[in-house]
Amino acid sequence: MSRLGAALVALVAAVSAAPVLAQEIIGEPRNWGLGFQPSVTPIKDQMHDFHNLLLIIITAITLFVLALLVFVILRFREDANKTPSKTTHNTLIEIVWTTVPVLILVIIAVPSFRLLYASDRVPESEITIKATGMQWYWNYEYDHPEEGTFQFDSFMLTDDEAAKAGLPRLLGVDQEIVVPTDTNIRVVVTAGDVLHAFAVPAFGVKIDAVPGRLNETWFNVNTPGLYFGQCSELCGTGHAYMPIQVRAVPRDEYDAWLDEMAEQYAEAPATAPARATQLADARAAQ
Repeated sequence: MSRLGAALVALVAAVSAAPVLAQEIIGEPRNWGLGFQPSVTPIKDQMHDFHNLLLIIITAITLFVLALLVFVILRFREDANKTPSKTTHNTLIEIVWTTVPVLILVIIAVPSFRLLYASDRVPESEITIKATGMQWYWNYEYDHPEEGTFQFDSFMLTDDEAAKAGLPRLLGVDQEIVVPTDTNIRVVVTAGDVLHAFAVPAFGVKIDAVPGRLNETWFNVNTPGLYFGQCSELCGTGHAYMPIQVRAVPRDEYDAWLDEMAEQYAEAPATAPARATQLADARAAQ
């Protein structure tokens, strides 16, 4: 076999050996990306629609103002307007420039209020997950209908661990959240120390985690895949190391995962301090 043929075989083998997990990643930042991450929830669909409406409106306003400026520059320049007008009032123009902005604001307000209501009102949900922001990791608590409540800590992977797992740097975690698709998921959010924020862009979810207070949000994922978020509140020196990783799977896979996790975490292990120290040492060595 020639060197070229051997190189091609090696390339094909390397590609085929790539982690399958990477093919499932949907909700993550993209280099040179433009616009939002792909929408996979009803709320994010509304956000996309609202964003597109605003884009059309502000583009039309900008072009209209630009046209007025060009008209004024050409029509009222000194060469073409030797005798300036002394007009001080124009009733029709004053009515138009008051009425049109009001109508534009009404057009914007209707979908805006609809979106705020839909995102704030948590519908009847089959599954509730409690997310607690800690310095600097997340703790998740599930309420299993048969096995009872179980919880686990979720820490960011080191660069080497993320590379081996085929996960994005600073976004992969050692224990992800798993949810079923086409199911209303209620997320109760709080914090154990300082202000944090639970945010997953592909879901259209972002809500503050406040110590001593319970906030809630919800989502319903319609596409299986892997999605990432981060703490979106400046919470301290480890703020950049609090990623959120959510895997959406069909219901049967979720049920199998839930049974396994309920058995594994029947008694939540006290691993947080040791894992936090390990990650701090790894970041210091990088």
